[in-house]
Parts: sequence; C-alpha cells; structure tokens
Amino acid sequence: MFTPRFAIDRRQLLQVGAAGVIGVALPAVRAHAGGTSSARAKSVLLVHLSGGPSQLEMWDPKPDAPAEIRGEFAAIDTAISGVQIGEHMPRLAQQLSRWSIIRTLSHGEHNHLLATHVALTGRATPIPRGGSDLDRVESRYDFPNFAAALDYLNPRRDGIPTGVSVPNYFIEGPLTWPGQHAGFLGAKHDPWQINHDPNDAKFKIDSLSLQPGVTNDRLVSRRGLLEHLNQNTAVQGQGRTTAYVEQQDLALSLLTSDRVAKAFQIEKEDAATRDRYGRNKFGQSMLLARRLVQAGVPVVQAAMGIVQTWDTHVDNWGRLKNTLLPQLDTGLAALMDDLSSSGLLEQTLVIVMGEFGRTPKVSHLAGEKLPGRDHWAHTYSALFAGAGVRGGQVVGQSDASAAYPVTRAWSPADVCTTIFDSLGVSREAFVFDPLGRPNHLYNGDVITPLFTGAVS
Repeated sequence: MFTPRFAIDRRQLLQVGAAGVIGVALPAVRAHAGGTSSARAKSVLLVHLSGGPSQLEMWDPKPDAPAEIRGEFAAIDTAISGVQIGEHMPRLAQQLSRWSIIRTLSHGEHNHLLATHVALTGRATPIPRGGSDLDRVESRYDFPNFAAALDYLNPRRDGIPTGVSVPNYFIEGPLTWPGQHAGFLGAKHDPWQINHDPNDAKFKIDSLSLQPGVTNDRLVSRRGLLEHLNQNTAVQGQGRTTAYVEQQDLALSLLTSDRVAKAFQIEKEDAATRDRYGRNKFGQSMLLARRLVQAGVPVVQAAMGIVQTWDTHVDNWGRLKNTLLPQLDTGLAALMDDLSSSGLLEQTLVIVMGEFGRTPKVSHLAGEKLPGRDHWAHTYSALFAGAGVRGGQVVGQSDASAAYPVTRAWSPADVCTTIFDSLGVSREAFVFDPLGRPNHLYNGDVITPLFTGAVS
C-alpha cells in the first residue's frame, strides 16, 4: 500500500475534524490571470528523459562527422524526406511525419539540478545557490513548474488533479531535484507524484478508493457533519481558513469522483495493448499517461527512468542500444498510435525532452574503460507533436558537430511559454512571489514554427 507524494490522506478525511490534503499555500502569494487566449490543447504530456539524452545518438545525428564526434551508431532515414535519426529508433523513424524535431534548444545550465529547474519552469533558480549540489536542491523559493502554475490560476473542483507525474520523483541520494513542484505557490498546488512502477502487478493507488463499507453518500454525510462542527470549532487554533476549506473540498471531490481512479486501473487494459507498449516501467508509464490524458488530466509528466538514467558519461552506446532507445521507441510509438487513432492527439501537446544534451566529443572518465558523453546545454534536441503542431518538419539547425545552433536557438522559457499558450493561459497572467514581485508566466516566445511550419 502506498499513497502519491503530496496526495490526500483518506483516513484523515474520513475522521471527523481532520484535514484531507497535505500542504497549505503561502498566504502572501497571489496570482492574476487576466483574460483568456484561444487554447489549442486540453492536455500536455511531457515525456521527460532525465539526465540528458544525447542529441547525436537520437534526433540530430552527424553521420559525416569524425568518429570522435559521430560516435558508434549509424543514422537511418525517416518518414521525413532527407531527415535522419539514430538507428535504434526504427518505429519512431516511421512515425516522424507526426512529429516536429527542434534541434536548437539551448540554455546555460550544465548542472543537472539547476538545469531541471530551468527545463520544468523556464526559469533560473530564483536565489543564488552555493557551489555544492546540496545547496541546489528543491526549495519552496523555487519558481512553480507549469503544472503548478496552471493549478493556481485555474484550480479544479471536479475530482481531477491539474498535474500528475509518473512513475517516480527525481531524487538522488539526499538530493531532491528542483523544479518538480509548486515552489513558492505552496504544496497545495504541487502536482501529484506517483512513486510506483505501473509494470508491477501490485500497482494500485490506495488513496483514490474509499474504505470498505464507506459509500459516496456516507462520505458526503460525514462531510456535512464535519462542516457543521468546523463552523463552531477552531481548526488547529487558527480558525477555519480559506486554504483549509479548499483542501477539504479537493479531498472530497477526489474521493467522490472515479474518473482518475479508473485511469490508474491499468490492469483493465488487455494483454495485447500492454505488450504493445512494452512490459517495462517506461512502457507501462506511457500507457498510464495515455489513460490519464483520457481521464482529462491537463498536465501529465512521464519520466523514463530515474535521475541518472540518461546521464551516459560511461557506456553511452551500450546503455542506449540495449535498454534506453528500444524502450523509448516501443513505448512512445505505441502512445502516438493510440493518441492518433482515438483523436486525442488533436487536443494533446506531446513533448519529449531532457534537461540538456550531451557533449559533441566522445569522452572517457578517469578509470572507466567504456566511453560516453558529458553534460551539454549549448544545443540539444526535443520532439513536439499534437495540438496544432505541424508534423514532419525540423525546426532549427545545429552546426557540424551538434555543438551550437546555426539558426535561432530556443530556450526552456520558450517551451514553457508555448505550453501556456497552447493551454489558453492569458498572456497577461502572472504570479506574485513571496517578496511581492510580479512574475509573468510568459517569459519567452511562443515557438511559432511548430505551428506555422519552418525551413529545416
């Protein structure tokens, strides 16, 4: 039995006078939404390749470069005439007419923790951090990620969380990587974090089901009694605050709605479908992500692996060839087939990226026999599809070694701005940080070539 990180505590809700959701938003934080823009997407699905996937072995191969740059893999043709990708993704190569490749993402952070904050929020960390990774961990001073900001601007009351991340939180020993939660907006806006393998036969979200013998009617009756008592009783000595009321309302809506609970019942999928996604943690996370999108979750983040999975300083080619690329190729191709056939791709913005890429030159760590590539944020690649994205194109061109952009560079701020624009968030939307400073959510440019077409 387990519960999601920052999820509701069912037993507390069912006890008279107890709270139902963990975390209270900081009272000094406010937001302004302004008007609304025209939304292209109802959901965003971010496939996050944590650790830094290599652009050269995946989306931006350089087959004519010297061996110390080219690496060990060949490049293969794709459904886009004249465009090649790495040889170990044949399914995605045939699907590339659905995708736009951006080959010139770029920023200045080469440290995993700081780069993850940049990738998921579009911002540098808001306060100076020390030289040690221990000084760069997750903090409530961090800027909220886009799922949390969306939840703050447009909180839901229909039993569906705004953001869900599967299948794990990015934690490395004592280090919790920043950018994964609501930061200064407070814990109540944190995305749900599911820390369990959906490929496990025992996979189950217990906090989304009522205790035996407790029906929806009985739960509502208990809530009525709790409401009556709270009108006359101080809550934790501070009165019944608005945040506390909102937490109870959210907890009740989650427990009395079964749409999300059914989405997590991945065992209901037939065996052939589960096999098609791949019987591994990543493949089944892709399947679960599709089910969450179908349930109406606005932001879903699906991670392939843990924090070091794509950090291929050592054995870059062996790890990519034997595990990472085959699982990505199988699971992502199955996801796209299902989203396309169901019509969901038209309303779902799908993004595949990491926090940065890998060095153009092959490297050898001291004492290691197997070569790899190191951190590189100057140029890296990502995939975009769905929700108005024009498939079958390459946006941007890198130099001969995939080291620097030749054409315009696009930043994580541009990616986050594109996400907000696709979801219909107002261009005037902003949040106030704990110091009272306004921060506009649009802090970059919409990547318009994704939707209008661009010359590769």
